[in-house]
Amino acid sequence: MDPAGGPAAGEATQHQAPQSEATDRASGSALFGRGLLYGIVTALQLVTSALVSPILAHLMGDPAEFGRLSSAIALHQMLVVVGVVGLDQAVVLRRGQDGHDRDARSLASAAIMVVTAVTGLLFVTSRWWGEFFGFGEASPVVTVTVLWTLPSAAVMIMMGLLLAGDRLGPYTAVGIATAAGGQIAGIVVVLIAGPSAQDYLLGLVAVDIVATVAAALLTRPQWRRAMSWKVLRPGLTLGAPLMFSALSLFVLNAGDRIVIQRLLGPAEVGRYQIAYTVGFVAAQLIGLIGSAWTPRFAAIKDLPTRWRLIGQSRDALYRVLCPVVLGVVLAAPMLLRIVAPESFQPDSLLIVVFLIVSNAFLIAATGATGRMLITEGRSVPLAVWAGTSAALNVGLNLLLVPIAGIAGASAATVIAYTAQSFGQRWSAGRRDLWPRTPRRLLVMAGVVIAVAAGTVLLPQDLGWNIARVVLGLACLPWLWVEVQRARRS
Repeated sequence: MDPAGGPAAGEATQHQAPQSEATDRASGSALFGRGLLYGIVTALQLVTSALVSPILAHLMGDPAEFGRLSSAIALHQMLVVVGVVGLDQAVVLRRGQDGHDRDARSLASAAIMVVTAVTGLLFVTSRWWGEFFGFGEASPVVTVTVLWTLPSAAVMIMMGLLLAGDRLGPYTAVGIATAAGGQIAGIVVVLIAGPSAQDYLLGLVAVDIVATVAAALLTRPQWRRAMSWKVLRPGLTLGAPLMFSALSLFVLNAGDRIVIQRLLGPAEVGRYQIAYTVGFVAAQLIGLIGSAWTPRFAAIKDLPTRWRLIGQSRDALYRVLCPVVLGVVLAAPMLLRIVAPESFQPDSLLIVVFLIVSNAFLIAATGATGRMLITEGRSVPLAVWAGTSAALNVGLNLLLVPIAGIAGASAATVIAYTAQSFGQRWSAGRRDLWPRTPRRLLVMAGVVIAVAAGTVLLPQDLGWNIARVVLGLACLPWLWVEVQRARRS
C-alpha cells in the first residue's frame, strides 16, 4: 500500500480490463481532449486575472496601489497553501486511486475543517505578521485577504473532488463562476467604492462564498467521518510535505514581489506584476493543465506504463510550448503598451517577459516528474527540491534586485526553476523507465529560446512592434498543428 492508502505503484493488477481502460483515459487523445478541457477550466482564474490586470492598472492609476493589490494576492496564495496543508492534492489522489469518492469526500470535509481553524488563527494574529510582509499594522488589505482564505480554499478542495470524479459539467460551472464572476464583482466594487485594493478583494470574497455553497451541494462532503484518523492520517502523510512544497513554490513564484516591495517599493512591484502577468500566463497554463491530469495517471497501476505516458505528455507539452513561447515574446512589446499605462514604463519590461515565459519549459519538466512522484506517494522529494529552489530564489533576489532591479528578479526565478527541474529528475530515478526527450525536440526548443532572446534586442518603435505582432500571429497555425499532433500521439 502507498502512503495515501491505495495500491502501491508497482503492485500487479488483477483486472486487466480496468487497467486498459485507465491507460486509454490517459492517452494523448484524452489528455489533450477532455483532459485539456479540465486544464483550461483550471486555468480560467489565471486567464481572467491576466485580462483584468490592465483594467485594474488603469482604474487604479497609481502603480503603488496596484502593487499593494498584487502583494495581497500573493499573500492570499500563501495563506491558502498553509490552510489546506496539502490535503487538496491528497483528496484528488485518493479519489483517483480508489475509483470511488467515499473516503475522498470524508477527507475533503476534514480539509475544510482544518482550513477553518487555520483561518481563525491567521485572523487573530494578522496584526503582528501583516507588518512583516510590508502592509503595516492592522491593514484592511490584510484583513480582507485573510477572510478570503476560507471560501477560496474550500472551493479548491471541492473542485478537486469534481476533477477526480470526472464531472466536467459541474467543474466547469464552478470554475467559471469563481474566475469570471469574481473578477467582475471585484471591478464593480472598485467602480462603486473607489480604486483601492481592499474594495476589489471584497468582490472576490463575496463570489467565493457563493461558490463554496454551490460546490458543497454538488460534492456533498461527508462530515460524519471527517475527523477519522484512518481517513486523515494517509492524507496528512502525503499532504504535509506537499504543503511545504507548495509553500516553497509560492516563495519561488511570488516571493520576488515581497523582496521587490521591501527593497524597491510598491511601484516597482506593480511594474513587475504587469510584466510577470504577460510572461507567466503561458508558463502557468502549462502547469495547471498538467495538474488536471494527475487523477488520470494515478488510475494507472502499471508503473512502466505510467512513466511512459507521463514522459510522452511532457514531450507533447514541449512541442506545444515552442510556438507559444515565441509568439508571446513577439507580441509582448505591443501587449505591454496595451495593458500598462505609460507610467509603468513598458519599454523596459520586455526582458522581464522573455525571462519569465522561458520558464515554461522548466515548469513542464518539473510538472512531469512531480506527477510521477505524487502518484507514487513520494511527496518528500517534492518538498525538498521546492524548498531548495525557493531558498535559492530568495537569496538570488536579494543579490540581484539591488543590482539589476526587476530584471534581476526574473533572472533569479529562471535559475531557481532550473535547479528544481534537475533536482526532481534526480530524485525520480528509474532512468530505465523514464523516456528521453528526442534530441530534435530539444534542439527546436533551444532555437526558439535563442530567436526569442534575439528579438528582445530589436527596437520597440511602432513599425517593429507591428512586425512582431504579425510574426507572433503566424505562430498560431504552428500551435494548432502541435496540439493536433499531441492528441494523436
